[in-house]
Formats: sequence, C-alpha cells, structure tokens
Amino acid sequence: MLVNLFRLLSNLPLPVLHAIGAALGWLVYAASPSYRNRLKSNIGRAGYADCRRASIRESGKNILELAFIWCAPPQRVLGTATIENWDLAQASLDAGQGVIFLTPHLGCFEIIAQAIAARTPLTALYRPPRKAALKPLIEQARARHNLALAPANLAGVRTLLKTLKKGSAIGLLPDQVPQRGEGVWADFFGKPAYTMTLPAKLHQMTGAPIILSYAERLARGAGYVIRFVAFEQVPGETPEQQAHAINAAMEQLIARCPSQYFWSYDRYKTPPGVAAAESGPEADA
Repeated sequence: MLVNLFRLLSNLPLPVLHAIGAALGWLVYAASPSYRNRLKSNIGRAGYADCRRASIRESGKNILELAFIWCAPPQRVLGTATIENWDLAQASLDAGQGVIFLTPHLGCFEIIAQAIAARTPLTALYRPPRKAALKPLIEQARARHNLALAPANLAGVRTLLKTLKKGSAIGLLPDQVPQRGEGVWADFFGKPAYTMTLPAKLHQMTGAPIILSYAERLARGAGYVIRFVAFEQVPGETPEQQAHAINAAMEQLIARCPSQYFWSYDRYKTPPGVAAAESGPEADA
C-alpha cells in the first residue's frame, strides 16, 4: 500500500510535493512532542536556533520528496539536479584509487547515490529499516542501475573493502548511529555522539580518498545542487581521533545550509550494549 501511495505521489510536480511537505513538517512538529523537543534541542545545541522554523519546513519537504526521488523515473529525478565539483571524484577514479563518499543527513541526501551511480558504479552501505512495511519500498527504490547495496554487517564491510581495492566508489552515511563495536564516542556540536569508525578504517586500509557530498534543496521546488567537497581534516591515528575528524567535517558541511540538516534525528542515542558516554558540563547542557 505504501509503495502504491509513493508511486502515486511521484507523479506530482516537485514544487507541489515541497509545498505539501512544508505543511506536513509543521503538522508533525505540532503533533509529536518527542519530535519537537529533539529538533529544538539539537538545533539549539548546534547554535542554529534561528533556523528552527525553516528546518521544520525542510524536514517535511524531505519526507514528501522521497516519493519523487524513489519512484519517479531516474531521468526525471536527475533532471532536477545540477552537479558541482564532480572532478574531485573523477580524478581519483581515473587514478584507480576508488572513492569513499560520505553523505550526512543534509538536504536531499537520497538523490546523491543516484547522481553518483549515473556516472560510476557505486556500492552503498545499507541498514534495513526497522519497520517491515518500509523494506520493499526502500530496497526497490534504491535498486537502480550501477547502484549496489551492501548490508551493514561484516559481509557488507568486506564488500566495501573489495570495491575500493578494485578502484570503485562506495557511499556511507557518517552521522548514522552505528551498532555496538562499530563506533566510538566523539563530540558532535559539543555533545558526545556514538560515531562510526568505518570510513577512516577503509581509508587507512586502501588509501582511497574521502569526499564529502550533500544536495542542497533549492527554494520553491526548483531542484537541487549536489556538491562534492574535499575532506580536509587530519584523520589521526586512533579511532577517537578519526571519529572527531569525521564529526568536525560534518559540522563544517552542515554550516553551509543548517536549516536543511535532519535535526530531529536521534544522533545522541546510546546503542544497545554500548556504555553511555561520560557526562560532563558540556555534554549535559
């Protein structure tokens, strides 16, 4: 049923979907105290409280545009996007180094994998949704030409490693909370967040460069600008140093369009089996 609904919605023009989505964002914000409190807390901690109202609208757009991104024909989807700085990735691919694309929950992050796959084969790390009803929708939507999915387990990590060693590209969401044993605590906007260590490990093992990416949502449904940005942080030697470097890079990327970050995401949760981060004045603020 959900698949059919998304397919129906995908026929609407993007400006209409974004207009409905903006209203939906306010509806969810008003109806869900937990959603509202998390968004306000996270965006305030990061210093972007003045973007709260815009963020509420953008979060709603993010939900409705998924019907378009996942179910509309690829040529129609990619026709809404312009690309900046793809040469950063192409140079590495031409050299046979592979690329590690890191895409946070910023802007229309779902369109980026399609844009990359239109230019080069991409293997993306994938964690199945908790709700079974969403699984067929998401898996069908992401099964596009040149786009392969690697499960978020040991077999999937091996697939990513093999892909990089062949000189191809992989993609990860660096601000997705990892499971036990897959991350370390590192500050994210001044509060410890359990952060994945996989990107830095893969970089160390293969030498493949890390490239950041995000898709800024343009006003009034005008489309998207997909930007690729060089990773300029020094990763360090320890997992903690590497996680701090990844989070610092994410903070800099989010600063480019803070209203479009998914602030309602439960970034600071403690995964099952993981010892809670040490609390302090800053962490408890």
